Amino acid sequence: MNSRRLRIAQVSPLWTRIPPVNYGGIELLLKLLVDELVERGHEVTLFATSDCETRGNLFSVADACLTDLMAEGKAAAFEHYANAAVAEAIRQSGEFDVVHFHLTPGWLPLAALAKCPSLFTLHTCAVQDDEWAFLRYPDVEVAAISRFQVREVESRLGRSFPVVYNGCDFDAYQPRYEEGQYLAFLGRMSTAKNPKAAIETALALGMPLVLAGQPQNGEEQRYFAEEILPKVDGKQIQWLGPVNHEQKAEFLRNASALLFPIQWDEPFGLVMIEAMACGTPVLGVHRGSVGEVVSPGVTGFTGGSPAELTGLVEAALRLDRTQVRQAAEQRFGYRRMVDGYEALYRSLIERRTGV
Repeated sequence: MNSRRLRIAQVSPLWTRIPPVNYGGIELLLKLLVDELVERGHEVTLFATSDCETRGNLFSVADACLTDLMAEGKAAAFEHYANAAVAEAIRQSGEFDVVHFHLTPGWLPLAALAKCPSLFTLHTCAVQDDEWAFLRYPDVEVAAISRFQVREVESRLGRSFPVVYNGCDFDAYQPRYEEGQYLAFLGRMSTAKNPKAAIETALALGMPLVLAGQPQNGEEQRYFAEEILPKVDGKQIQWLGPVNHEQKAEFLRNASALLFPIQWDEPFGLVMIEAMACGTPVLGVHRGSVGEVVSPGVTGFTGGSPAELTGLVEAALRLDRTQVRQAAEQRFGYRRMVDGYEALYRSLIERRTGV
């Protein structure tokens, strides 16, 4: 196996610090990816904000993450900072073997200017403008985080996309193998994530439910105030608000099952494997990547609608929680994710240089 040390640039989304304090799935994955690549002997430069922590070389493009800067009135637009990160990575691209972008594909055309191979990880669902960029700049590789995410895109464009599943640091979660204490919901308080259906499931079964997460914009705040808060009684239905890693791990490990009643096509859903890392089975609506992440009868169950999840709870509670964790770790341990990206980097370099 080729073990040549690589010089790798990682361009972060800039919205949230690395590692994130509360919400920040891509940023958590980037922390794991960069640190493990460094552990393997590679030279990694992270283009991010100065509040980030990394084992790689940090090239800062702003004093703090954009979420904080905007909250403090020190920034009003995202594009200036993202453009700076992309420009700096491209300007220095002759010093790298590969540049890996974690921004949306709106910046993909600029990646074609890099002096070394470029990779975009598609962390969102592709829209028609993304597909236009994929067609116009085929030399910029695009990796998906689930097969569902690109299945129809591949058919339309006649182009295949590699898939590298997101990973989780299972050692960062202490599992509980005894019966849990409540049903759990973790995510944004939005119609897409559908905490309302989680509440309806708990009420139908007469089981306690603990919700964690918060609304993130005005529309979600209205939804939360009108549809969720009135049902939170502090007894059967409880709401924790946002949680940091320690709180999240404790919350998930003590749950009987995680409810994932989404109403949109989720590209991956990192919280599902975080729950599995705690030994907690997942009950998810079979949309987006859920069918790829949940192994029915092993790590949880899937249903065709939120209402169908209610009838699956009893079976989920009978699953072997030890097996839930073990099966998930085999598929989604973060080192497997890094293996996938490392192999992809070497493939891109070989394709460009023949070496």
